[in-house]
Amino acid sequence: MRTALVKRTVRIGNPDGLHLRPAGAVCREAERFNCSCRMEIGQSTYNLKSVISVLSARISRPKTVVLICDGPEEEQALKELGDFLEGPIQ
Repeated sequence: MRTALVKRTVRIGNPDGLHLRPAGAVCREAERFNCSCRMEIGQSTYNLKSVISVLSARISRPKTVVLICDGPEEEQALKELGDFLEGPIQ
């Protein structure tokens, strides 16, 4: 039984942060994977498959977050979501 989650520290690359349009894009990207996808900021955790959760993080400028994935596609999700979050989100 595995107990460790896979984690990656990423810097949000979108210069305007994660307002509605990029938050929706992040959620669509996270939904592609068969695993839980979350980000941690300090003591708070946000579900990357929920637009409301991502918006509630109130990321208004580039910020460093910890990406956490857990499930069958966690390694792929961690890499692809991390790369997605670090780039400019269209």
